[in-house]
Amino acid sequence: MRALLIIILLGMLAGAGYFAYSAMAVDGEPIPTEGYVALALGAGFSIVVGVGLMVLLFFSSRRGYDEPPHFR
Repeated sequence: MRALLIIILLGMLAGAGYFAYSAMAVDGEPIPTEGYVALALGAGFSIVVGVGLMVLLFFSSRRGYDEPPHFR
C-alpha cells in the first residue's frame, strides 16, 4: 500500500516536471524588461503582505486577542 502511494506521488511529480519543462520550452519572444520588473514587484508585494499578515497573527496570539471572552 505504501509503495503504491510512493509510485503514484512520483508519477505526479514527474508529470508536474514535464508540464513545467514544456511550459518553459515554448518558442516565442523573450519577456521584456518591463515584464521582469512587474514580476519582481508583484512577487515582492506578495511576500510583504504575507509577512505582514503573519506578524499580525503572531502579535494577536501573544497578546491574547485570540482567546475566547471571559464573562464575569
